[in-house]
Amino acid sequence: MSRLPVILLVVMLSVLNVCRLHGQAIRVGAKHFTEGYLLSEMIALILEDEGFTVERKFNLGGTMVCFSALQHDEIDIYPEYTGTLSAEILKLNRQVPLDTLKSLLEKQQLGVSGPYGFENKYALVMSRVKATSLRIENISDLRAQSLRIGVSYEFLKRQDGWENLAATYGLEQNAFGMEHGLAYSALRADKMDVTDAYSTDGEINYYDLIVLDDDLQYFPDYRAVSLYRHSLPPAAIRAVNKLVGSISETEMQSLNSEVLFGKRSYGTVAASFLARKGLIRSKRKATEGTSAADVLSKVLTHLKLTLIALVLSVLVALPLSVFVYWNERLSATVLYTAGLLQTIPSIALLAVLIPITGIGVLPAIIALFLYGLLPILRSTVTGLRTIDPALKKVAEGLGMSAAQKLRYLELPLATPAILAGIRTAAVINIGTATLAAFIGAGGLGEYIVTGLALNNYELILTGAIPAALLAIFVELAFELVQRVLIPRYMDDRQ
Repeated sequence: MSRLPVILLVVMLSVLNVCRLHGQAIRVGAKHFTEGYLLSEMIALILEDEGFTVERKFNLGGTMVCFSALQHDEIDIYPEYTGTLSAEILKLNRQVPLDTLKSLLEKQQLGVSGPYGFENKYALVMSRVKATSLRIENISDLRAQSLRIGVSYEFLKRQDGWENLAATYGLEQNAFGMEHGLAYSALRADKMDVTDAYSTDGEINYYDLIVLDDDLQYFPDYRAVSLYRHSLPPAAIRAVNKLVGSISETEMQSLNSEVLFGKRSYGTVAASFLARKGLIRSKRKATEGTSAADVLSKVLTHLKLTLIALVLSVLVALPLSVFVYWNERLSATVLYTAGLLQTIPSIALLAVLIPITGIGVLPAIIALFLYGLLPILRSTVTGLRTIDPALKKVAEGLGMSAAQKLRYLELPLATPAILAGIRTAAVINIGTATLAAFIGAGGLGEYIVTGLALNNYELILTGAIPAALLAIFVELAFELVQRVLIPRYMDDRQ
């Protein structure tokens, strides 16, 4: 009998623990490159193996997108590198020990795990054949060469990136930015000579590239670690710490190669590695896929983003167009402002919105809403202003008020132009919505973004083809609406 309270206490704690584990999901983020997917998937699989519910928020654009998502409680954990923490996130102008990094991040309620066991340094790479012919071994050797240098967009402006690297080494070449996943293809096609790389990239050995020696020791250490919020349950922290000291540089490079050239998904590769190492109890099924159900789910998400943003654009732009129609100066100001919004690169607008709205659906809808304003505003104002003045005078002669003229004459006659503006906004939004994947909003852009990172053209087409078909479907739908709403005598195609 004396053991009964103890047994009840153990059962109670177990039940509470199960409820906690299977309650709110732990959100795992991933940067937009092969190794980022692999490491984040490992974290997710280990957590699931321990009974936690996991929500994957992969394809997040870059370092600052991931870190901002972590700060704003949009994700709970993601893999990071000590050099990036030091130079890019904490903006330190010197390399500091891991303990110092931990202390500095503690002030932001963030924790850092021990290193996974490998280092993934930034590096400059080039073709071995070209490097040998030009006798280039070190980054310093680039000074005397006139070479085409293309680097990833993030590396171009990072604190530890190209600008400071060029200043340190005295390099006068102007580097151009490009998507990291396409850089190796450009090297192979001889479209450029030098690019930035990660030292564990599988492409380095596969394409017989040479890593230029960092002879001035510019790059800091980039040891892989887990970066997480303090709100992460202690049991979850203990679980992901299984990765500490578990992956060598050779193993990481091999894993990257398996995904890139072995035609295996990152989920399968990650699960196989963890099972082989005994870090999970059994090999788990790959989480990512391109099944018909998965494609349909992403199509519906894509359509939802586009539709919500389009409806909001119509609800704002149509009344605003009518309001400014009577005031030419105000109309010019509104159209000019909407035009300026259209010139902001979509990925930049999404990045600006993250500190305000976080990641996910909301910033994507806001961005798409803003991009949808100009076509509707311009078409509506133009449609109203190009109505034959003689018809307006007839309406005035009949004693119509301004509101009556608008309702019975101007809006009906401007309907073709209004529909054309809405139609244009819809098609623009379908294309732009693919970039929403960079901030975890989902949709068909997930395939495209992942395909770019993995250099997988089949995956890119899996997202691009349905997006194109969706645009065609929307065009046909508006064609039908136009035929229903516009009388035959007003349709110049009849």
